[in-house]
Amino acid sequence: MFKKFYINLIIFLFFVSVEAKDYPGSFADLAQKLMPSVVNISTTQVITTRTNPFPFEFPPGSPFEDMFKDFGEPQQRRTSALGSGFIIDNDGTVVTNNHVIQGAEDIFVSVNGEKEYEAEIVGADPLSDIAVLKIKSEDNFLPVKFGDSDTARVGDWVIAIGNPFGLGGTVTSGIISARNRSIGLSRYEDYIQTDASINSGNSGGPLFNMDGDVIGINTAILGQSGSIGIGFSIPSNSAKKVINQLIKFGETKRGWLGVRIQTVTKEIAEVENLDKARGALVASVADGSPSDKGGIKSGDIILEFNGRKINEMNELPKIVAETEVGTTVKVKVWRNKREVIKTITLGRLETSEDFKPQLKKEEKPKLTRIEGLKIDVRPIIEKDILDRGLPKSTSGVVISKIDNDSPVNYLNIGNIIVEAQKRNINTPGDLNIVVNSTLRSAEKNILILIYNNQNQKRYIGVKLD
Repeated sequence: MFKKFYINLIIFLFFVSVEAKDYPGSFADLAQKLMPSVVNISTTQVITTRTNPFPFEFPPGSPFEDMFKDFGEPQQRRTSALGSGFIIDNDGTVVTNNHVIQGAEDIFVSVNGEKEYEAEIVGADPLSDIAVLKIKSEDNFLPVKFGDSDTARVGDWVIAIGNPFGLGGTVTSGIISARNRSIGLSRYEDYIQTDASINSGNSGGPLFNMDGDVIGINTAILGQSGSIGIGFSIPSNSAKKVINQLIKFGETKRGWLGVRIQTVTKEIAEVENLDKARGALVASVADGSPSDKGGIKSGDIILEFNGRKINEMNELPKIVAETEVGTTVKVKVWRNKREVIKTITLGRLETSEDFKPQLKKEEKPKLTRIEGLKIDVRPIIEKDILDRGLPKSTSGVVISKIDNDSPVNYLNIGNIIVEAQKRNINTPGDLNIVVNSTLRSAEKNILILIYNNQNQKRYIGVKLD
């Protein structure tokens, strides 16, 4: 029995020893190696204001407010902001966040907490919140290299180095808490989430893996009062493409399809006879865009782009943007319950134009009851087009009343129904015909295309009673 206990104890200690190897004993050597490559960034900006020469204030909206607004001596004050960055080339090329240097008149970079240099902007990109600076010096600097962020896994150890609250040279550690996070800060979001402490001033600093490679750019924290264990970093693989373009061109050149897309819901997938909710549903196509020229239509579901499967709607913009302008790609779409391949040559996002609003002839509004949907609708009139700036080809009916027990009671008055079951709706009668036909079918699912009150097209899958 004692022998058995002894063997079990040895096995237990062996596994404890193996597991202990996953925990670093100290970050000291790694931090010491990386600190000279992480910089503190300070910016200054002059703001001009005017003092009120009168011993009283004019009420907002008063005609005297504009009359006397230029009175008083202009007062200038200099404001400053702090952030972080890291060196990627021995010539002093520095990467940081765009919001760290946006609007700055003077930029200063402190290297290793010692010497301070003036820096200039090489290029900046608000959409990804990335900026590249160049230190004005002939000195040689110690750069760090990028790692492969795609191989970073949830649970991996990471360290962040930066300038929180202006303290400079601060090292924090943690793990990767999650991947592929979207928090609504920028157009292209695929953040790495970490519980390494990140605070105000850490923005633009690097997130390192245990090999000392940069796998992320620390960009955001959750909450305004400081670190609560949730920070977000731009993955290095996404950042590198933007950084290389900023260095080469001073600006970005992103691929552009020219479509507005939305999520494929379970109901939409059922109506379209798609095996499951996947892909990106095309709500509208910009006139003259690459998609328009390539034959993409409103209502198509994009399943693959250039050989890459689109599982979630938000994957498509990032993949398209990272594809070189002018590239000819194959796009697989789901149309009329079958797969169709379209060939498209990408344009450039930065040079694209929005639709120009056009007017439609005014018609006298008349309410019509759509009993199957339990709503009242009216035709579009010229005032709708004028007030909302809709394309000239817009046809449809405006929702004027929605019953509480309507199957579309989550819509809003003012929404415009433009299609039903992929058929254009020109009059309330058109909508009634489609709804009544659907009610007589076995599935009773109807696919409706609307303009919401922000003038965005959205497909809605509706189950009729």
